[in-house]
Amino acid sequence: MWPRTYRTGVRRQLELRDRVLLRGSPRRVRLVAGADISYDRGSDVFFAAVVVLDARSLETVEEASATGRSPFPYIPGLLSFREGPLLLRAFRRLRQRPDLCVFDGHGLAHPRRFGIACHLGLLLDLPSFGCGKSRLVGTHEAPRARVGSCTPLYHERRRLGTVLRTRTGVKPVFISPGHRMSHEASVRWALRLCAGYRIPEPTRRAHILANAHRTRR
Repeated sequence: MWPRTYRTGVRRQLELRDRVLLRGSPRRVRLVAGADISYDRGSDVFFAAVVVLDARSLETVEEASATGRSPFPYIPGLLSFREGPLLLRAFRRLRQRPDLCVFDGHGLAHPRRFGIACHLGLLLDLPSFGCGKSRLVGTHEAPRARVGSCTPLYHERRRLGTVLRTRTGVKPVFISPGHRMSHEASVRWALRLCAGYRIPEPTRRAHILANAHRTRR
């Protein structure tokens, strides 16, 4: 299921990407999950965390984590093969199934249009989108400085995502649909979940939890 080389990884992405649905939005969202990974530079030991929040109050409802070694080398564009297995292990430890997932990384805004939010959203069969802190691919105009301002991200004449200002005067983030989400729905949920921070609250808390597990080892 999980390739071990660059060539097989790229082939698997090309095989799976046509199964991704890039439209719609979850009708009823009660629980939102954020997922992230932490590891020491040069180490193959990963610490995965998933934090589930109440969609209205943004209170933490449940947390799950997993620790293990990565089966795949660091190769740009193949992040999901490096981090995916351990994140899925953390998701399997949840008692409640989320209605929406946010990933610290890209979805459609990927050289082969199959980032980690697409890959894991497809495997989990959950609506998902990615929030990247830096651009992986594409060109765009700078959004205005005001919160909520956005511009489309294009690559080879196709829209792959949205460059979104989530805080006034702060660097924008790169939002792209993962699975069972449209561009518009992804942006709408990203703004709703940011809660005054640059990144969505679910992934922010997952990042904190993953780092806490790493530093306590």
